[in-house]
Amino acid sequence: MCGRYAITLPPEAMRTFFRYLEHPNFPPRYNIAPTEPTPIVRAERDPDGRITRHFMLVRWGFLPHFVKDPKQFPLIFNARSETLLMKASFRMAFRRRRCVFIADAFYEWLRDPKAKGKAGRPYLFRRRDGAALGLAGLWETWTGPNGEEQDTACIITTAANGASAAIHDRLPAILEQKVLDLWLDPDERSADSAFGLLRPPENDVLEFFEIGPAVNKVGNDSAEVQAPVAPAQAGGEDQLLAADPAACANRQGSLF
Repeated sequence: MCGRYAITLPPEAMRTFFRYLEHPNFPPRYNIAPTEPTPIVRAERDPDGRITRHFMLVRWGFLPHFVKDPKQFPLIFNARSETLLMKASFRMAFRRRRCVFIADAFYEWLRDPKAKGKAGRPYLFRRRDGAALGLAGLWETWTGPNGEEQDTACIITTAANGASAAIHDRLPAILEQKVLDLWLDPDERSADSAFGLLRPPENDVLEFFEIGPAVNKVGNDSAEVQAPVAPAQAGGEDQLLAADPAACANRQGSLF
């Protein structure tokens, strides 16, 4: 599951990485939550067949085209890659309306099965190389009974890789920069190849470490959210995870 993420790199750094045509200016956001407006990248094909990428603001919470009343429909902020093609909510969007969520970090929670009702201990995940994160997603323009329109999107998740499984069993599907054109291509003929991109990243792509509980409150949206916990607050295994998550790839059962 991916229920919170962040956009903290400068706007021009994001534009350089994702190569969309627009020049949006936006402040850093450290704690983006479902239902909030959030930027995505989508693509169009021009008459000559060239793909152009565009910046677009959407609501994080996917509304399929067949929904009559959004208030009666559950919030879809994640879609599992394994069932995308089986569910009517996602089939057409996957074939023609794939997108990328702009990000540079996301959060997951290590839950204690004995501590029912508690949020768990939050961890920050980011690329080891400091680059932006392209999170695979789907978008849809929902049209209401009175002609009103709302652009919405969700993040696609995959199984965790060997290192991150120690924290959570799911990860957002992370797309490398070189495959963005294939993923964003709105031509239905590219859908089968695009589906093959939905797999966990290699263990050395991400790093992660425990952070404080500030991220648990949606209203907290400052750099404080990403501050790592003091070493004295983390146990020996947690220090190993923070320093080298790949080293824990074969030890994930030891935390449970």
